[in-house]
Amino acid sequence: MFVLELTYTASLDRVDAALARHVDWLREHYEAGTFLASGRKVPRDGGVIIAVGGDRAAVEELTRTDPFAREGLASYRVTEFLATTTAPALDAHRQQPPA
Repeated sequence: MFVLELTYTASLDRVDAALARHVDWLREHYEAGTFLASGRKVPRDGGVIIAVGGDRAAVEELTRTDPFAREGLASYRVTEFLATTTAPALDAHRQQPPA
């Protein structure tokens, strides 16, 4: 599982101008089952996405397809973790540590 942390690198006016394209991108990846949760950080200097995927390189490549990243409006920090404990709603995403 991955935590994708976005940090805005442009003014909120520019971010807001691209927001609809970013939301469409989010929706696409929710429908594909890759994203589990997302939202703005408080204070509003970026956002956070919880994502699933088996390959870190593929997830990092995915972040580069975000309109915010493509248009130079945000940078991403990708943190991979093993979700060994989850809420019941996320049981399908529970992971086992390597032996």
